[in-house]
Amino acid sequence: MKEEKTEVAIVGAGPGGYIAALRGSQLGKKITLIEGDKVGGTCTNYGCIPTKFLLHETQILKEARNHPRIKGKEALSLNWSEVQKAKQAIVDRLVKGIEFLLEKNGIRLIRGKARFIDDRRLAVMDCDEETKIEAEKIILATGSRSADLPFLNVDGAKIISSREALDLNSPPESLIIIGAGVIGLEFGSIFARLGTKITILEILSRPLPSFDRQLAERLGRLMKRQGIEIQTQMKIEEAQIFADRVRLKGVCLRTNLPFTIEAEKVLLAAGRRPNSEIVGEIDPSLCHREGFVLVNEFFETRWPGVYAIGDLIGGKLLAHKAMHEGILAIENAFGARHILEPSTVPIAVFTDPELASVGLNEEECQEKGLKVQVGLFPLQASGRAVAMEKSEGLVKIIADENKKIIGAHILAPAASEMIGEMSLAIRLGLKLEDIGRTIHVHPTLNEALAEASLKAMNQAFHLLNE
Repeated sequence: MKEEKTEVAIVGAGPGGYIAALRGSQLGKKITLIEGDKVGGTCTNYGCIPTKFLLHETQILKEARNHPRIKGKEALSLNWSEVQKAKQAIVDRLVKGIEFLLEKNGIRLIRGKARFIDDRRLAVMDCDEETKIEAEKIILATGSRSADLPFLNVDGAKIISSREALDLNSPPESLIIIGAGVIGLEFGSIFARLGTKITILEILSRPLPSFDRQLAERLGRLMKRQGIEIQTQMKIEEAQIFADRVRLKGVCLRTNLPFTIEAEKVLLAAGRRPNSEIVGEIDPSLCHREGFVLVNEFFETRWPGVYAIGDLIGGKLLAHKAMHEGILAIENAFGARHILEPSTVPIAVFTDPELASVGLNEEECQEKGLKVQVGLFPLQASGRAVAMEKSEGLVKIIADENKKIIGAHILAPAASEMIGEMSLAIRLGLKLEDIGRTIHVHPTLNEALAEASLKAMNQAFHLLNE
C-alpha cells in the first residue's frame, strides 16, 4: 500500500468536488481529488450537460416543424446517431477542460473508490493498487443516483433511469415517466419532440410540486398542448415487465379508481438517493434516516474536519448549489464561517417555456403568515415575447410589506438566464423599486422583471394598474 499526505482530500470530482479543489488551489492548499467514475461527475457526463444538449437539439426540430412559414417542414427529422455522437463529443470536451484545469492548478487526481480507514485517513483502490491518504481536512462530494421504487428497479432495458435515457439507440414509441419533477418534465420534452408517446405519472396533485403553483400548473397545461400527458395523484402499486412492453397498475388517489397503463419503456424520475455509503458503512450516525449526510450550517459533519456538500447533504439537488457549497466548505475548513442562505438558490426546469424560481413562493408566504405584495406580468404584454411568438408565459415577483423582494418566479423562454438577476436581488436585499427602476434593454424578455416589480407597486407601464 502506498501512503500519501495532503492538506485536503476531496472525494468526488463532480461539480461540487472539482470546484472545491480549484478553490483550494487558489488558497494555496495541497489538494488530492479522488474520483471513482469520471471527472465532472453525473452533471457533466450523465446529467445537466448531455440533457441540455438533447433539449437544444430537439427544440430546434420542434420549432422548425411548428413554424407556420417554413415550407417542407414535414420532411424534417433528426439524425439520432449523429446527435448522440455530437452529445458525446461535447461531454468529452468539457471533461478534458476540467482535467486540464485540475492539472494546471497542481491538483493531484487519483482514480479509484475511496473508503475511510478512520476520520483522517482514506484508502483508495485503483485497479490492484491501494493508496492510503492522510489528510488534514476531508470534503465529501459523492453526489446522488436515481432512486428505485420498492417493486420497480432499473434494469437498463425496459426500466431505465435518466442515465440510460441519454444513450438510447433510438427513441421509444412510447414512454411512461414516473415523476413530474424537473427530470421527468425535461425528458418528457425531449422524447415528445421526437415522436414518442409520453405519459408522466405523478403521485402528488400537480407537476413540479416545489415550484410556484400558479406557474407550475400553467406549464403543465402548456406541456399538454405539446402532446405530453401528465396524470397526477397516480399511485403505482404493481409492475409487470414483458418482452415488448411494461405494464403498470395502481390507483388514482383523486378518484379511488384503479388504472392500468402500458408503454415500451418506463423512466424512473421519482427522486434520487445520496451516495453516502462511504460514511454510512463506517458510522451510520453520520446520516439521516433517508441516507443524506448530517452537517452543521458550515457543512461540517459530526467528525471534526470532515465536510460534506451537494446532493450528499440533501436540500435542493442542484449542480450549482453543490458548486457554491464546495467553495464555502473549503473556505470554512480553513477558518471562514460561511453559510448558505437557501432563499438565494435558484432552480430551473428547461422545458418550453422554461420555468425558473428563487426565494419564497406564494404558498410558502401564506404558510409563514407573511403580508406580501405580488406583481404579475403576462408575456402577452411583452413586445419581445410577442415578436418571438412565445407569449404564453408569466413573471411573478413577490415582496414583503416593506417592498423587499423575497421571491421571483419566471415562466418564459430563457427563464434560466433571467433568474440570476432576481437571485442577486434577494441576496442583496433589494426592493421592488430597485428592479423596477433599473434600465433594461428594449425589447427584451428581461423587461418583464422590471414590469412585474412595478406592477406590485401599481406603477406598471404596459399593464393597467388597480
